[in-house]
Amino acid sequence: MKRSEEDEFREFVGNRMERWRRAAYLLSHDWHMADDLVGTVVGKLYENWRRVAAADNPEAYAQRVLTRAWIDERRRPWRRERPAENVPDPGWSPPDQVGDRERLIGLLSALGRRQRAVVVLRFYFDRSVEETAELLGVSAGTVKSQSARALEALRALSYASERPQ
Repeated sequence: MKRSEEDEFREFVGNRMERWRRAAYLLSHDWHMADDLVGTVVGKLYENWRRVAAADNPEAYAQRVLTRAWIDERRRPWRRERPAENVPDPGWSPPDQVGDRERLIGLLSALGRRQRAVVVLRFYFDRSVEETAELLGVSAGTVKSQSARALEALRALSYASERPQ
């Protein structure tokens, strides 16, 4: 965006920001949501400023963006969540760290050498795919496939060991 276009954008937004915020509040009945909606509108207007500036009625364009942003926000699934009065008891106690360590060692020993090395480097030492590949002398694709297979095997082994006999 050119400097003159940016100045024009800033003036347009600056003159209308409070009005948009009040309109967003009237739609959402929540000042925090109103601020989020206005932020979304400003971002979308900035991305499409040339189209907005060329529109016959930029104010109507902005209002349409605001209304659609509110409708989109209302459709988000997390908006339908409601807080619970009482948090249910999870039914578990803190893990036994010694037992967990032994179980982890047992699960890792069930993996092949390469998969075990990939899992330890990637998830214990927090190495990137590229770093792990370089350390093991293999390609990044090999690291990705070996880690995916290893995690799948660990999940299956863990699930099998948790099931009642």
